[in-house]
Amino acid sequence: MAFARPGYAESAAARAAARSTSRSVAATPRIPLLDSLKGRSRKLRARFLSPTRAAGIPLLRELFGDSAVSRAGVYAANDTAGSFHFITMRPFTDKVQGRIGSYRIGFFPSEKRSIRSAAYSNPDGFLEVTARNQDTPISEHFRLRDFLTHDQATVWPKYLVLREPLVDKLELVLTELRSMGIPANRLRVMSGFRTPQYNEQGVGAGGRVQDSRHQYGDAADVYVVNGERDWMSDLNRDGRIDTRDAKILAQAAENVERDHPEFTGGVGIYKATSAHGPFVHIDVRGTRARWGAL
Repeated sequence: MAFARPGYAESAAARAAARSTSRSVAATPRIPLLDSLKGRSRKLRARFLSPTRAAGIPLLRELFGDSAVSRAGVYAANDTAGSFHFITMRPFTDKVQGRIGSYRIGFFPSEKRSIRSAAYSNPDGFLEVTARNQDTPISEHFRLRDFLTHDQATVWPKYLVLREPLVDKLELVLTELRSMGIPANRLRVMSGFRTPQYNEQGVGAGGRVQDSRHQYGDAADVYVVNGERDWMSDLNRDGRIDTRDAKILAQAAENVERDHPEFTGGVGIYKATSAHGPFVHIDVRGTRARWGAL
């Protein structure tokens, strides 16, 4: 994959994009993109960059200028295969009294008490998601909006914590399902990032856990959708939709961890309720965890 250097004629649309911190460069075969940017799945289409991490990537500054390192936004480099996005974050310190602007985030566990390990430290920053950029592809099958917290529907911009390894693992799970001979058009993210204030609303017996990995951008509750109905599909083709279908999805995640131990994490099976079908929790916490009817 190759990317362009700046220097193309700037249109009115391009100037408007610059003002909204959404920038792109046209395609030329002059700057090769390192294969590692596509992840193990080879399907990643974005990298999420904290200000510190962005400063260590000369390509970002070379393509988009110094402001791309310090200014949160979506920066797209285009080639014949499509776009690859560098998404720079708002720093964690931009959260003041539990908010960034009008968007409520709340307080992370480490802001309120001692944490069990470094894995529960505050995130580096937040991806700024606007009504305009929410459909930005971050991999072959996922977009930014897929992982947003399900609240504050009318508030923009929204803020998102998301880790690339989670997206990479989900793409691998989808590929693994297909290699197992299981029809799998897409994985639907039922719950991705949860702001701490949103997660706290469901904490309790039989509900969410206080230190949920969803708050750290490395967990997702997912199910396979093959038809028009937004519900788990009949993966084992027995004419029923139940936890036996979820077990197949969980097995695919298990296989991915076997082949890619760097994505070791949690896998949990959940039964259907009146509100949703069966689903599987998948995360990349770094240590193995299993629960549910595995």
